[in-house]
Amino acid sequence: MPLGIYISVPFCRTKCSYCNFASHVFSRAVFERYVDRVCADIGKAPQAAAEMGGLLERAVDSIYLGGGTPTVLETAQLARIFDAVRSQFEVQPGAEITVECAPGTLTPAVVEGLLRSGVNRVSLGVQSFVDKEAAAVGRLHKRAIVLDDIGRLRTAGIANINIDLIAGLPHQTADSWEFSLAEAIATDTGHVSVYMLEVDEDSRLGREVLAGGTRYHAHFVLDEGMVADFYLAACEQLESAGIAQYEISNFARPGFESRHNLKYWTRQPYFGFGVDAHSMLAAAASGVEAVRFAAADSLEQYVSGASLQRTAVSRRAALEESFFLGLRQTRGVNLRQLAEKFGEEVVENAGLAVAECIENGLMQQRGDSVCLTSRGRLLSNEVFERFILADEIVC
Repeated sequence: MPLGIYISVPFCRTKCSYCNFASHVFSRAVFERYVDRVCADIGKAPQAAAEMGGLLERAVDSIYLGGGTPTVLETAQLARIFDAVRSQFEVQPGAEITVECAPGTLTPAVVEGLLRSGVNRVSLGVQSFVDKEAAAVGRLHKRAIVLDDIGRLRTAGIANINIDLIAGLPHQTADSWEFSLAEAIATDTGHVSVYMLEVDEDSRLGREVLAGGTRYHAHFVLDEGMVADFYLAACEQLESAGIAQYEISNFARPGFESRHNLKYWTRQPYFGFGVDAHSMLAAAASGVEAVRFAAADSLEQYVSGASLQRTAVSRRAALEESFFLGLRQTRGVNLRQLAEKFGEEVVENAGLAVAECIENGLMQQRGDSVCLTSRGRLLSNEVFERFILADEIVC
């Protein structure tokens, strides 16, 4: 099965107040050290896979540069990363190659550099088409810049474009959310991702909301009920525009689903490089279903050569993952296929959780498959917890 490759670029022009990722603003002097380390790790991928006990597939059909904002790197640095991948792996013709970009960073030189590196998909971190909302959380772009970027990407030949939106930003209203959705649809891009604002201690905005403060416009953040309503409105409006939901947060026109992200949700192998990058490979030894491993989540630790952290995935853990990753997808989980892979008795033992979720309106059954309802998608974490199997269930 072809491999997916993820490369983390944890650098940004500014740190958005809602961001809870391992990305920060650093001096450009750090960039070269980081690219050196990433390229070295790519070169040592076979050795790392062997040390982790994983099987490494050399054929690659998806590459994803995420962050952070990968386009803050120099075009020559981006080219080095892509060259390192191609020197170690066999990138298949027609592979999906995605780079995340902040609107306003796509200069003509950057766009030309992306094309030279074979990039054919761009994900734009728009978050809101309302300038006041974008500015309130630290975004540096305006609506006009987003539209200009999309036009220039298309002119350059990159037509596969994703737009990220966030429901629940400070100052957002029903009307402004409707405007952002309408603008996203009007761009005629193939893919839209819709996220509900996370309020937790891992972001500056989240901490301020929890503390009841007013910094970062925290007192203008919407309550959970309104955020849920906005999410449901997005599902309905995008669907009616022909942009179908295929995963909890992801919507696409036919043929524009993210092939790379589908690897995560369908448990296909992928290898991550860079700060806080995660990987999953089939296990080389019997008795273990797969191996997962992750790089250090601190930039300094990563560039200093910190070791990968490994987790063995047992058959039981693989079954749990098959449920909660599969249920993220609109098509849900095929119980017959799980029974063929893990055994009838093991899947039947999860039947109580399935029945409870159906009874509570969180899931529905369609033939051999079960999937989340609209309510279930809003309460997905609660649903997933029910598929952490009891200790007496042996797989």
